[in-house]
Amino acid sequence: MDVHFQTKNVHFQEKVSADELSKTKPIYQTSAFAFDDLDDMESYFQGEKSYLYTRNGNPNTDDLGKGVADLEGAPAGVATSSGISSILAGVLSVAKSGDHVIATEDLYGGTYQLMANELPNFGIDVSFVNFADEHAVREAIKDETVLLYSESITNPLLRVEDLARVRKIAQEFGLKTMIDNTFATPYLIRPFDEGIDLVVHSATKYIGGHSDISAGVLVGLETLLKKARMKVTNLGSNLGPFDGWLGCRGLKTLSLRMQKQSANAEALADVLRNEAMVTKVYYPSAASTAGNGAIVTIDLGDGYDLHTFFRSLAWVKIVPTLAGVETSVTYPAGTSHRAMPKSTREKLGVTDQMVRISVGIEDERDVIDTFLKALQAAKIS
Repeated sequence: MDVHFQTKNVHFQEKVSADELSKTKPIYQTSAFAFDDLDDMESYFQGEKSYLYTRNGNPNTDDLGKGVADLEGAPAGVATSSGISSILAGVLSVAKSGDHVIATEDLYGGTYQLMANELPNFGIDVSFVNFADEHAVREAIKDETVLLYSESITNPLLRVEDLARVRKIAQEFGLKTMIDNTFATPYLIRPFDEGIDLVVHSATKYIGGHSDISAGVLVGLETLLKKARMKVTNLGSNLGPFDGWLGCRGLKTLSLRMQKQSANAEALADVLRNEAMVTKVYYPSAASTAGNGAIVTIDLGDGYDLHTFFRSLAWVKIVPTLAGVETSVTYPAGTSHRAMPKSTREKLGVTDQMVRISVGIEDERDVIDTFLKALQAAKIS
């Protein structure tokens, strides 16, 4: 569809058949699809029909994969049961036993666990490297290396990845590239347009937007997505129809939510930077022309009692996730990065006093006031 992003954001679903008059796409809440006879069933395997069994595909989940792919500018996409399962499908579409993957060291903790603890069981070796250091990335490349993996905006330190540099290194050495675009969303950054081969989202977050689904989406080159779809089917990591339908419903308001949440986050970050006792405020300054995202990470340092701070947040929810329309907070050292060795966390700067704030769509004045009051209550005199 040759229209602007905000229009494409709303009108991405495939049309229903002429005899179906529902304004919204129906939910295909079925495990299987029926056929008239054996010849009709065979037509599926010959590529003449789209659906057989929901583990292989479903109109609702296909809509979600297509919708995110369209927004990313990619030719193909597949929806899965979670962000982690999308990452696994993407890695396995490129790497096999004996291969080597290089990942940025400042990863989301769940991705770190997958790569450090599970990919070796597939015979895939992973090195974690500082992607801000081009020399370190180049030094880590081996004959067996097949993939460079990073995040467009890293979790929770909010470093904005240099996608052009990642692409340049990959092209020089004949490697594939994969970027987790969860924090930025295609509203801010579109890695595929920057030459990245695979882009992954935890659709549980901003794509769904309402904290009521668990889903992932992988988009990218059709040659790789064909392999990834097969991995999703064979590993049983497909998404259910209802979650696919909810994901599509959430996706339609992505532009509106990201615009408001990013503006609120920038306002909050500006205020928190003026709090002298807050050791550090992490918030990007030039992620994109559309904004810098809706996550603000702060290091409280030694001047605040962490437990008092969390207890003083009034209506702000404490949760182990992010990106809903409600402002929430989490504790990286005790949740997302809990399984990461403490020495690694300390090296990265994920301290025991770090708080990650997911800013919602509320009035920015209420958001700011709530955090300032919590900081005041938590000050150690």
